[in-house]
Amino acid sequence: MDESLGLIRPTTSLEDFQPADFVVEAVAEEESLKKRIFSQMDKIVKPSAILASNTSSISITRLANSTKRPTQVIGMHFMNPPPLMKLVEVVRGMATEDPVFETTKVLAERLGKTVCCSKDYPGFIVNRIIMPMINEAFYALMEGVGTADDIDSGMKLGTNHPMGPLELADFIGLDTCLSIMRVLHQGLGDTKYRPCPLLVRYVDAGWLGKKTGRGVYQHD
Repeated sequence: MDESLGLIRPTTSLEDFQPADFVVEAVAEEESLKKRIFSQMDKIVKPSAILASNTSSISITRLANSTKRPTQVIGMHFMNPPPLMKLVEVVRGMATEDPVFETTKVLAERLGKTVCCSKDYPGFIVNRIIMPMINEAFYALMEGVGTADDIDSGMKLGTNHPMGPLELADFIGLDTCLSIMRVLHQGLGDTKYRPCPLLVRYVDAGWLGKKTGRGVYQHD
């Protein structure tokens, strides 16, 4: 642990990234914020550097378009929590070049991860499938189909999921879940991706899950 921590140098200045060969952005799931970071980073890092985003749903192509190096921008979505989860979703934008993709894939594998490759569609692979399930669980809760415990127990024991969808939503962060559902709804234009009103209300109340101490469940 001490050796690993010794390799980490925290900073609050983007200028410190100047010598980096590979940068992974992991700010909040807000497109305008990510674009601003990419635009700034593009001016700071050396021309050969690769810019990757840990976004879980936002278009890599649009993020790349905020830089002058769209061929060197790629999605590198680590599953949460990254130290435990084996998967990294690699997402190519419209302009991402083959060597950038290969470098990113090799880096993920050197980190001990398994790579799945997704085209640049809203939500990519994992969240396009899991987020509508979480959203539907909120609809079931809102409509009184079952209690939160009933819904989560049903999915854990009935489908062999390690965590129920509402419990998982609390762990991810309800604000992040809502942001992803809005990206899916807007990007794909299908009403089946409309965020559940109960999910919206929880976020409006500041009940964001484990990180705030309250979401669907109470957390210590």
